[in-house]
Amino acid sequence: MNLPPLSPLKDVHTVTLFVTCMVDMLYPEVGEAVVELLEGLGLRVVFPEAQTCCGQPAYNAGYREEARALALRFLDIFGDAEVIVTPSGSCAAMVRHGYLDLLADDPQALSLARRVAERTWEFSQFLVDGLGVTDVGARFQGK
Repeated sequence: MNLPPLSPLKDVHTVTLFVTCMVDMLYPEVGEAVVELLEGLGLRVVFPEAQTCCGQPAYNAGYREEARALALRFLDIFGDAEVIVTPSGSCAAMVRHGYLDLLADDPQALSLARRVAERTWEFSQFLVDGLGVTDVGARFQGK
């Protein structure tokens, strides 16, 4: 089940941030920086506090039922979001592709998974391909 490529966005004012369990637990400063940058671009950032893991670790380890439960929870939490942004390419891939595999036997859940997948962006992909932003003024002072 292939999804159409993500298309540039018009009139985006609000994004819903899926921060990921890794960022939440180990690198919260990454999540804070993502929010700061998005707000600096004039976007309103919504953060659903009930969010948890996307299920990728369970999926990759072969625990499909556990991954499926997390996928259904994710869809319940993010199902109404217009634009979902995550600072993780692998979590974005899980939502965009893994959920379609996990939920293939449930037409109703699969339909919602497809709609959510079509609105889920990895952070840098969202900036460049979604908004057309290629310079955020960041600089790294190396040695």
